[in-house]
Amino acid sequence: MEQEQNISADFPFASHYKEVLGHKIHYIDEGQGDPIVFIHGVPTSSYLWRNIISPLSKHHRCIALDLIGYGQSDKPDLEYSVRDHLSYFEGFMQALGLEKVTLVMHAWGSILGFDYAMKHPDKIHGLAFMESQLRPIKDWRMLSLPVKQFAQVLSQDDGGYSAIVEQNLLVERVLPNAIMRRLTQEEMNHYRAPFVDIEHRKSLWGFVHEVPLGDGQGTAQDVIEGYSEALQASPIPKLLVYGIPGFATTIETIAWAKESLPKLSVVDVGEALHYPQETHPQAISEALHDWLESIE
Repeated sequence: MEQEQNISADFPFASHYKEVLGHKIHYIDEGQGDPIVFIHGVPTSSYLWRNIISPLSKHHRCIALDLIGYGQSDKPDLEYSVRDHLSYFEGFMQALGLEKVTLVMHAWGSILGFDYAMKHPDKIHGLAFMESQLRPIKDWRMLSLPVKQFAQVLSQDDGGYSAIVEQNLLVERVLPNAIMRRLTQEEMNHYRAPFVDIEHRKSLWGFVHEVPLGDGQGTAQDVIEGYSEALQASPIPKLLVYGIPGFATTIETIAWAKESLPKLSVVDVGEALHYPQETHPQAISEALHDWLESIE
């Protein structure tokens, strides 16, 4: 498979911080214009978006935060439940006072972004998403094979604690094996840095207990069900970016989105697994730019 040649390990952006609920949230803020806020998933950070923001910030204002417990943000002693993340993300958006916002969301980060957007539609200009949770997962058969395999890890006697916390499975194995190229040592070190200390992996442990795994239960499912219903009636422009085979965005999910979501554009960026940003950043950046121009 032909790989993009302009993928860099560099993260050449100035750091900024906002205090939210007594803790510092790290973010980058590049370019001018109406704000685009990038929300990463697990176990990544704002670093995931580096090769998309570099070209896109020439024409747009790009803001990418590290969720609480991730990247260079503080790592307080929290449960790191979806409710915790919703509160910190809401606080971050309020602290920046952003209007006419486009949210660009990946995976677990989409739960936060969609929930915020449906609660504050007057502040939202557009919604772009990839490998995202668009609808409740109430049936095991809705899961892709890689997600089913991950669920098997969580079915162990310790709930996967040794794999997630002690072995750092999400960073050391899931992340590099969910990208259609080999990450360089420099890139891997960026992703490892927030979780060098075992106690900082609590944010990863909190995530795995609320990830939708086909039983239709839990707080995350309640949140997803709420915003999914609202999305199906929302006039906000939407962009679904996907790669095949993907992990979360299955062919069935794409078909459902086309049928159910109004004002939806769909872009196929080529072969990709769970982290298309690390395989096709230029294609994603161009898709975002073209779509943003089309909805102005």
